[in-house]
Amino acid sequence: MKESHSIYWTIEAEKTYIDTLAFILKRWTIKEATHFELLTEELLKQLSTNLKLCPEIKKLNIRKCVVSEQTSLIYRIQSQSIELIAFIDNRSQHRY
Repeated sequence: MKESHSIYWTIEAEKTYIDTLAFILKRWTIKEATHFELLTEELLKQLSTNLKLCPEIKKLNIRKCVVSEQTSLIYRIQSQSIELIAFIDNRSQHRY
């Protein structure tokens, strides 16, 4: 069995996750919001056992995972833990 690593949420990660859920609820239904939550939970579960699951953006020393067609998760490996940086809209301009 693989070792499970700790996952830490930055304030920005918490804010952008909540903002994403609020946007989904505003535009669609609770069904889609719940689906996004489940996708996120599954991704975090996989990340906890595989730190390098998603592709690295070397110049920024971060990794980017696609959660859904519209949303990605940005994270950084810190020693043997994972620091969640932000959830981003794939259709928007962002610093990642």
